Amino acid sequence: MIPEALQKLVQGHSLTDAEATAVAIAIMDGHATPAQIGAILTALRMKGETVEEATAFAKAMRARVVPVHCQRKPLLDTCGTGGSTFRVFNVSTASAFVLAGAGIVVAKHGNRAMSGVCGSADVLEALGVNLQLTPEQSAQCIDTVGMGFLFAQQHHPAMKQVALPRREIGVRTLFNLLGPLTNPAGATQQVMGVYDPALCSLAIGTLRALGCERAIVLHGEVGLVEIATFGRTFYSELQNGQITEGVLTPEDFGLVGTPPSPEEIAPAPTAQENATLLRRTLSGAKETPADLARRDLVAVNASAALRVAGQTTDWREGYELALELIDSGKAQKTLQHLIDFTRSL
Repeated sequence: MIPEALQKLVQGHSLTDAEATAVAIAIMDGHATPAQIGAILTALRMKGETVEEATAFAKAMRARVVPVHCQRKPLLDTCGTGGSTFRVFNVSTASAFVLAGAGIVVAKHGNRAMSGVCGSADVLEALGVNLQLTPEQSAQCIDTVGMGFLFAQQHHPAMKQVALPRREIGVRTLFNLLGPLTNPAGATQQVMGVYDPALCSLAIGTLRALGCERAIVLHGEVGLVEIATFGRTFYSELQNGQITEGVLTPEDFGLVGTPPSPEEIAPAPTAQENATLLRRTLSGAKETPADLARRDLVAVNASAALRVAGQTTDWREGYELALELIDSGKAQKTLQHLIDFTRSL
């Protein structure tokens, strides 16, 4: 199957659903050599992956996930692809606490940093969150706290088959997209940042094909996998089976004046220092320009998730609600609850 599929791909033809499924199964079940895996992923990338191909791979990966069965529904995820060229602190992780503070049940999927300084797993571990939970404990955490972290390394055993080829070819492939598409708890609401604006339509189409109910996929044109507080942000939105596309500017959130400097929203050099930044942001600190810049960046990104969760339809209203959730202490309280609960396990 692999040689035939590769021949088709290098000729510029897309795989059918059945062909893509067979290739995905062969790769994830260990029936493809590292050379074949590298060739398939590179050929897909050069041709350009289709929604059908991405959906087939995501379904195969979901079928092999170590699942988390929660009682509370719906679940929302803020996991993105990573790989931004403009580095910022842990925005999607910080915004997840804001959302949980609003009563939205968050199943935050994530991993350690692959290319950046500090991934969601790194910063949560530095904050004191226990990452070594069983699937049953993760479900209990989400149901009790209203938020839990699903450590990708513990839920995707099939990924070990592609780890070496991905590292050796050194280019982004379909598997950079698959992580956010395969939440172990089956989240049906999602805000997903992507490293390339061209991936917005691919990811949102795949989420729809996978049965996602509501989602926003976005890219900040300065190289962000988050909504930008300066410059434009491109997004694709899924609601009621319909996909729309749009462009956001800081003015849509009521942000005017001098934009933040890159240094004000940059990540710190270590996981522990990034944990300090996240704590300070959730505390509602406003003492320095950097405090305000980080606060705004978290709030505009939380606004997108508040929209996905149906708590608001207006971008500015969502931004202002996020600020209230930070200033009220609800986001910070959720962080402490998560730390205490996971450590009790």
